[in-house]
Amino acid sequence: MSIQWNESAPIYRQLRDYIKAMILDEALKEGDALPSVRQVSADFQLNPITVSKAYQELVDENLVDKRRGLGMYVNQGAREALLKSEREYFLREEWPPLRERLRRLGLNLATLAMNDNTGESKQ
Repeated sequence: MSIQWNESAPIYRQLRDYIKAMILDEALKEGDALPSVRQVSADFQLNPITVSKAYQELVDENLVDKRRGLGMYVNQGAREALLKSEREYFLREEWPPLRERLRRLGLNLATLAMNDNTGESKQ
């Protein structure tokens, strides 16, 4: 794991979101074990309470399961649940201002599709 911490959000939320991204990207698959709290704490020099708090939020969201004496495991259906909630969040919170900005700039999907990620037109 490689994470760049920033000041915009508490570290436990950044860690939680990073693990969610790993589940969405299938770097962590359903049934996979999460690294132990001790391992993550040592790898990133974090307080174990911070890591435990991130993991607990994943348990509360029913994305991972805590198995006593064994560790944390990604639940069956976690990726689908995350996809659904992330899509709903995008459409409710991120798409409206993005759509408005695209309208202001006179951009549409066809124009965007013709440009690669460098901003240069493919034509």
